[in-house]
Amino acid sequence: MATSLLATDGYKFSMAEAGWPLRRETFYYSHRRGGLQVMPLDLAGYVRSLLPEPKPEDYDYLSRFDYEMGVGFKAAILRKERLSVRAIPRGAHFYSREPILTVTGPSALVSWVEPILLQLNFRIQVATQALLDREGLARAVARVTCEEQKAIVLETLDAVGVKPVPVTVDTEGYAQRVRATVKELIDAVEDPARIFEVGLRAATCLQQHEIALQACKDMGVQRTSNVEGARKLGMIPVGTMGHEHIQRYGSDDAAFRAMRERRPQRSSYLLDTFDTLTSGIPAAFQLIREEPGAGDSIRFDSGNKKLQYLYAVTRARDMGIRPVNILEDGLDAEATREFEELRRQVGWDPSAQFYGYGGHIIARTMECSFTRDKVAAIYKLSQTGHQPVMKFGNEQGEGKQSIPGVPVLFRRRHGSGPMGLVGQEGEPVPEGYFPLMEAEPETPSLVGTQEANAEAAKVALTPTTRALVDELTRRHFPKGR
Repeated sequence: MATSLLATDGYKFSMAEAGWPLRRETFYYSHRRGGLQVMPLDLAGYVRSLLPEPKPEDYDYLSRFDYEMGVGFKAAILRKERLSVRAIPRGAHFYSREPILTVTGPSALVSWVEPILLQLNFRIQVATQALLDREGLARAVARVTCEEQKAIVLETLDAVGVKPVPVTVDTEGYAQRVRATVKELIDAVEDPARIFEVGLRAATCLQQHEIALQACKDMGVQRTSNVEGARKLGMIPVGTMGHEHIQRYGSDDAAFRAMRERRPQRSSYLLDTFDTLTSGIPAAFQLIREEPGAGDSIRFDSGNKKLQYLYAVTRARDMGIRPVNILEDGLDAEATREFEELRRQVGWDPSAQFYGYGGHIIARTMECSFTRDKVAAIYKLSQTGHQPVMKFGNEQGEGKQSIPGVPVLFRRRHGSGPMGLVGQEGEPVPEGYFPLMEAEPETPSLVGTQEANAEAAKVALTPTTRALVDELTRRHFPKGR
């Protein structure tokens, strides 16, 4: 069955209108955590199976909710023949931080697929656990959220040649846990209108997310990033900006202005692509000061959000502006209560502070532990046009730093050195390695990988990739980070 055009996050549509929907871009998929893992399926075929089939009524719905799509987006979303997928083969094992998939094609199309492609992490975790410990897997998937999630478990076991295990579907139990979690969040903020749901990427499948959305709606939450879910359940789709938009423009100021000047609706400025305090907040506040009545917001996403929040409130007061604050990424009820107390201390109006929840509502309420956060699955823009790009973020060390360019993965065949090398398209194969993305498929197995697993942390960048990282770091941080 074809995927609905609306089965993605709302900000994919706003970013396409404020960007270049027909531009050739590359995104890559990776797990930042999880150690040794195995690929249970043909990735190229899987990606293509997710692509949307737009209908006129999809565009009618989008226009009713301030996502009026132009001719560029409508053309890009149909150009599936221009899509290029490069991936590790079925049966290959991989390690944390290795790029295992790149998708290149029209910007709007390769960006659109992110939320449902990220759900791939569940299949990978099931396959890996099945091959390592079938009894442990049986415990992990004994109770799942829906029939679609059960089908994914059984399909994956069949794909890796492991006998089925008993799987019970407990949809109502899952919905009850979601409702209880949402109630606790509403109690913390005292108004369900101050909460919105952003967990499509944290779900294992579309059916699970729809169940959770219905539970959210039952508790009074009306806004979600899942546009198809909003249409089905009579909710309101929301979302303005992700990191990819800012990476395309190469600076916070240029990206924020593009969103403001190409879409008439209110904007939400994401602060942490390069650096929240020295770049994101100054650029956002300059725009807000130029048009203080626009109702624009700032979104905190990584790093020490309390420090960033206090700095932003103080700076806003000094400038005589009152931005709306939006807090996301890893929030739970305890963190929400802390930020509500902080809001009261600084005298910020509750109508100017909102909270977005994803994994806390969608994934932590599952009985199964195979969540996106467990492996930190990501899908990041790495090249726009001919320009390599990166997200730097505000985590300590490399944190959420992404890989630039068009990455390829080299696997060590013999000799010493890192198990994996992250290179670039067209780069000569290093001695002792082979290009894993060009290898033949094989039966998924983890036999004989125990010794290799001890080397899992030894994944490095080739000199070519390291040079790209250094160049982009100098460009964005000429005085050092």
